[in-house]
Amino acid sequence: MKLNRLILPLIFLSSFTYAQEQTEPIKDLKISNKGRVYIFWGWNRGWYSTSDIRFRGDDYDFMLSNVHANDRQSPFSFGLYFNPGTITIPQTNLRIGYFISDKVDLSVGVDHMKYVMVANQSTEITGEINNETRFDGTYNNTPFIISEDFLKYEHTDGLNYLNCEITYNENLLTLLKVKSNPKHFQLDALAGMG
Repeated sequence: MKLNRLILPLIFLSSFTYAQEQTEPIKDLKISNKGRVYIFWGWNRGWYSTSDIRFRGDDYDFMLSNVHANDRQSPFSFGLYFNPGTITIPQTNLRIGYFISDKVDLSVGVDHMKYVMVANQSTEITGEINNETRFDGTYNNTPFIISEDFLKYEHTDGLNYLNCEITYNENLLTLLKVKSNPKHFQLDALAGMG
């Protein structure tokens, strides 16, 4: 019984003691983006709406309407995609940017695209062809099949879009009050124009 009288007060008192000192909670780490430079390189896919394409020369002046085209992906190989001598053959993107403030950056970039017209498609042709071929004639929204012996059209080695952008960056984790270390992980929403 004496033992119970001694243990019960010790248990009661121990519930009010602390093993360590309390400290202030860790404040959110804020990293300044102002003055930072970034660069990224990547690969892309392209999708195209239909196009009206006009061709002019000494013996022809015609337009093909609602032409369909696809991009052309290079088959993946480590040597093609990562070799500095061939790295620009696949469809690529390059962008270099500078943060003028914590949330706003200016950047310049180039998107290397490939445009390949679909062969043997139905379209309409308007204009004239007079170069002594079986396609000679005058056309006025005439239904037409673009056969490979008429035209094979690819824009694969110079369809490069040079562009500049201004972008507003917002850290979504901070916005949603999720505690994280921005040195290790950041999730941003971007809005901009170029």
